[in-house]
Amino acid sequence: MAFSEYAEHDGLGLAQLVKTGKVSPGELVEAAIERIEAHNPTLNAVVWKAYDDARKAAAGDLPDGPFKGVPFLIKDLGAQVKGWPRSSGSMFAQVAADADDSELVRRYRASGVVLVGKSNTPEFGIPGVTTSRRLGPCSNPWDPSRISGGSSGGAASATASGMVPLAHASDGLGSIRIPAACCGLVGMKTTRDRNPNGGEDYDRAIGFSVDHVVSRTVRDSAAMLDATGYPEPASPYAHPAKERPYLEEVGRSPGTLRIFWSAETPNGKPIADEVRAKLEETVATLKALGHEVVEQGLGVDYRTLYRAQALVSASNFSAGMKRWVDKIGHEPGEGEIEGLARRGYEAGKRITGDQAMWGWQQLRLMNREILANFEAFDVYLTPVLGTVPPKHAFLDTLTDDLRSFDKAQSATFPFTPPFNFTGQPSLSLPLHQSAEGLPIAMMFTARYADEGTLFRLAGQLEKEMPWKDRRPAIWG
Repeated sequence: MAFSEYAEHDGLGLAQLVKTGKVSPGELVEAAIERIEAHNPTLNAVVWKAYDDARKAAAGDLPDGPFKGVPFLIKDLGAQVKGWPRSSGSMFAQVAADADDSELVRRYRASGVVLVGKSNTPEFGIPGVTTSRRLGPCSNPWDPSRISGGSSGGAASATASGMVPLAHASDGLGSIRIPAACCGLVGMKTTRDRNPNGGEDYDRAIGFSVDHVVSRTVRDSAAMLDATGYPEPASPYAHPAKERPYLEEVGRSPGTLRIFWSAETPNGKPIADEVRAKLEETVATLKALGHEVVEQGLGVDYRTLYRAQALVSASNFSAGMKRWVDKIGHEPGEGEIEGLARRGYEAGKRITGDQAMWGWQQLRLMNREILANFEAFDVYLTPVLGTVPPKHAFLDTLTDDLRSFDKAQSATFPFTPPFNFTGQPSLSLPLHQSAEGLPIAMMFTARYADEGTLFRLAGQLEKEMPWKDRRPAIWG
């Protein structure tokens, strides 16, 4: 297959070519390898290359799933691939080779994808930007001087540049939606427990994190969630019900939706004028499509919300770090973990049991408050970012001035976290571009377990405000 032709197809499109015999899985793997080798020196999106494994899998008997033969990347955080190393972006938390695939990876393989490597992630997936001492910075294919977002920045950079048509990603406070927004992709944060967590999910004890993919089309996101999002045996968590396959939802009319929208930020500071203008343009388009659109925010006490979350998150992170310490046999020494991780670990140690449980209780109360808003509307609209994707220097995770980093991150990523707390589905769509040609994405959040509404609305907007023909600087 021609190098440029490969990138013109989404995952389902490539699988259709395999199904009809127009191309082989082996040819797709070679096309992916060619693109990785061409673009990765600039982007640093792929941090573990498994070309021999991919060639062997492509030459074998692949499952007859919806993505048969399609090259695919696994994020180097959390998900386990048998025989592959796992770094979590850290100098400290190294796994030389995982003993088996995690449940989600088994489901990815069953969908027919061919795993070609692992994508970049920051240390422990903490910040909204992908860089670490262990793996280095990951750049944005629209402008390599800018961030690709985080913590699934490697997945997004690789997908946007055409190395793969879609890639595994995970989201704990925005880590699917933020990189999707930075790189001009579709990024669905699924409902909590929609996809399997697997037996080694201690690091997800607080329930904020979910796994799915970043993709260039809505239908790829829907089809992969159909392939992976079914009940997990022996899981103690109820699997959210759905009405029909999500791939069918993409082509269905969303009907007339009641949509609330807002540009309110937790600290009350305004978002960038250009982002605000694109938000209002989105509102106008939704009204023209017949939806009822009303400006109204969530009206929550963000200071209390984030105080509660900080207590819970720090406690959880410290407990997870102690598991690593027990496994490795010593505390992380100087230079073994970065400043953000060190701060979180030490803060978690100081939190008392009643403080942690107060945080849990307060989050539970405030989650009810947020979810009660959705009794009055179907979808909540905000931007994903408060700015256009910034330059690398603006968000330096390795700085000693963590307070300044926090302020910069707050200005850039003000909107995503609350829906990790509530467990609701929340979707980033690349509807706009800035005057400089950078992606500007909008975020649509629905009621708990209602990905169906989001996929229907996304399918409508993909037709009305298409992004298919936009191309980053690094492409093809």
